Amino acid sequence: MIRRSMANYNLDTAEGRVEALRRMLTIREFDTKAGQYFADGEIPGFVHLYIGEEAVGVGTCAALEPDDYITSTHRGHGHCIAKGLDPKLMMAELFGKESGYCKGKGGSMHIADVDAGMLGANGIVGAGPPLATGAALSIDYQDRDQVALAFFGDGATAQGQVHEAMNMAATWDLPAIFLIENNQYGEATPVEKQHNVNNLSDTAQAYDIPGITVDGMDVTAVYEAVTEARKRARAGDGPTLIEAETYRYHGHYEGDEQNYRTDEELQQWKDRDAIDSFKARLIDRGELSEGEFEDLEANVEATIADAIEFAQESDLPEPEDAYDDMFKEPVPEIEKFAERLRTDGGASGGDSR
Repeated sequence: MIRRSMANYNLDTAEGRVEALRRMLTIREFDTKAGQYFADGEIPGFVHLYIGEEAVGVGTCAALEPDDYITSTHRGHGHCIAKGLDPKLMMAELFGKESGYCKGKGGSMHIADVDAGMLGANGIVGAGPPLATGAALSIDYQDRDQVALAFFGDGATAQGQVHEAMNMAATWDLPAIFLIENNQYGEATPVEKQHNVNNLSDTAQAYDIPGITVDGMDVTAVYEAVTEARKRARAGDGPTLIEAETYRYHGHYEGDEQNYRTDEELQQWKDRDAIDSFKARLIDRGELSEGEFEDLEANVEATIADAIEFAQESDLPEPEDAYDDMFKEPVPEIEKFAERLRTDGGASGGDSR
């Protein structure tokens, strides 16, 4: 059973709209600090930041119920926060600490919390849609009141397994939603050089399902599109393909030289920043004051500072922990390897049988 650890923050109420702004701010602060600590050498591996795309993750998850499923990508920090995961446990995972969501074994690209409906970020491009289709099949088979939504990028839209997943979901009218985060570049390749359609949502025509393109810099537009897609899925009418046009402010990965785009292009998208525009909208509507926004920012900064302190003070996993959680039932061969690590650190060599 999925635990309902986070209240739904739908954008139909003033309280929900302020919460959506808080989550977008949290994503940006989390990833800003993740980039800094990666550059300082405290975070191992690679990080792919979600800065600029916050409205997509938040607008999407605001339209879902807490026990709905999502699958994520290598750029998944924003999806996790939007779904309600704890920044402390997320940051600990990035730092490789045992207190992290995956006990420090997954890192930035593999955060998961199945109990919260977050079926995992994934370093394999296009791996999420087949997982979401499988989750949707389980929902349909057990007649549960849920949906499964897959986040994937414009580059992943050309992957074969993505189309296999959409075809199966459409053929069986599964309660699935497929959401393309079109941030304009598949690594360094512009979207128009990857695909032979004007809108990526046009590919929905191949499966006779609705395909729509929305402004991914507008959290409300994303929310409304996903809300309608969820209603369709729960009515038994099958999946919807949504393309959210957005932009990543940082490179594909931290350290990317970004020779493939101009400063002018980046600034044009920043001028439409989702957080700035939504903040202005809430202030104009009288739902937020400048002082309240400053308090919100301070609260978010404190939350992420606490998360960093928690991660830094947490312990690293023990070497033998590498063999834990590999299989549901104990495997004698694996147990033998783990025991060798406990007794001699695995450095004795010799026959491991």
